Amino acid sequence: MSSSHSAAARPAPDRVLTDIADYVLGGEIRSDLAYETARYCLLDTLGCGLEALEYPACTKLLGPLVPGTVVPNGAKVPGTQFQLDPVQAAFNIGAMIRWLDFNDTFLAAEWGHPSDNLGGILAAGDWLSRQAVAAGRKPLVMKDVLTAMIRAHEIQGVIALENSFNRVGLDHVVLVKVASTAVVGRLLGLSREEIINALSLAWVDGQSLRTYRHAPNTGSRKSWAAGDATSRAVRLALIAKTGEMGYPSVLSAKTWGFYDVLFKGQPFKFQRGYGAYVMENVLFKISYPAEFHSQTAVEASMRLHQRLREMGVTADDIEHIRVRTHEACIRIIDKKGPLANPADRDHCIQYMMAVPLLFGRLTAADYEDEVARDPRIDALRARIECVEEPQFTRDYLDPEKRSIANAVTVRLKDGRTLEEVVVEYPIGHRRRREEGIPLLLEKFRRNLARRFPQKQQHAIAELSLDRARLEQTPVNEYVDLYVI
Repeated sequence: MSSSHSAAARPAPDRVLTDIADYVLGGEIRSDLAYETARYCLLDTLGCGLEALEYPACTKLLGPLVPGTVVPNGAKVPGTQFQLDPVQAAFNIGAMIRWLDFNDTFLAAEWGHPSDNLGGILAAGDWLSRQAVAAGRKPLVMKDVLTAMIRAHEIQGVIALENSFNRVGLDHVVLVKVASTAVVGRLLGLSREEIINALSLAWVDGQSLRTYRHAPNTGSRKSWAAGDATSRAVRLALIAKTGEMGYPSVLSAKTWGFYDVLFKGQPFKFQRGYGAYVMENVLFKISYPAEFHSQTAVEASMRLHQRLREMGVTADDIEHIRVRTHEACIRIIDKKGPLANPADRDHCIQYMMAVPLLFGRLTAADYEDEVARDPRIDALRARIECVEEPQFTRDYLDPEKRSIANAVTVRLKDGRTLEEVVVEYPIGHRRRREEGIPLLLEKFRRNLARRFPQKQQHAIAELSLDRARLEQTPVNEYVDLYVI
């Protein structure tokens, strides 16, 4: 009779873990484009967080876990007076960043928002810097933050290129947790073995279900899920720093590993090694706080709103709208029926098109109940039909294109059909970077003005736009500029 006992020998760590550890501990990032893009990403991401502070649904989640807790030399939360432990600070910053669905995006087999990792990076970097200054040591500088951002973007994005977590019902924030764990581990000074251990702890965690992003359960957890993931990463990196053991075959272990339990038995596939590709090609949400698969459809709708005005007609005169789009758009944001809350609305392409067609705008406030009650929105939504265009799907997945195309055709009630409006690349795409950066900086200044007096706005902008000075500024001094 054969033994049923499992082999007890401790295996070598999964290569996925060792590749990530070797990357974050490796040599310099040499891409000037990646550093320049990371700086714009830093500004845009912090600005998104400042805008979110205007929404009580977000601010109610912020602050210390226990009211009144004071953390000497703790991490500060931009735009607030909170100074917290790095785990809770990471949650605060991460929730602010993601709340309005306005920060960067990377689209692949799995889409996500790599700047979500800034919650953990900035909280850990600020805390470590304040601790260092208090002990008479040198703080980290903002170039360390930018380097960590480039690496976090790369880890999250390279895994996402060929591996779809949404197809097995898992949320993309698992990749935020993994990427943040790795780069925060580097900031904490973890050894290679300790980073591998920390990464294994991140994969061992039960991972978030995507159900809070989809009907019938769409809800506001999708706005704080990344904050939860990046803060958990800081916690796990700190646990690993104590010398806590890891689980080397966490992915590949038969029966009990991630692949068998949560990924239908399939190992991860990789299209490329880790470098600086993701930061160089990241997508900025510049014009509209809208789920990225809809950005080009919203831009097309804005153009059509202007065309309708020039023709002397309105959205009420529209009989039908046909949207040729890519498969991911249909799978994620093509929705019929009632929309329960702002989180539901900003993931519905019909809603995100109806508002600009009717009003010539789309802002974060347009997802709130006061606007959504207008019966014209749902009436127009019902007349918008999405169909897959196979070429758009192929171009979406093509690493040389990474388009996010939508093509919109409007038929009027009087029988006229308007010329189709096709937008392949949104303003935030690398192919439209030159056009987009001035608008991104306008967005940043607009968000600074939401929170700070003019003198403080000027001080932040002046330093932020001087790359050489910014990179050498201690992290704690830069964060102090954002304290009110």
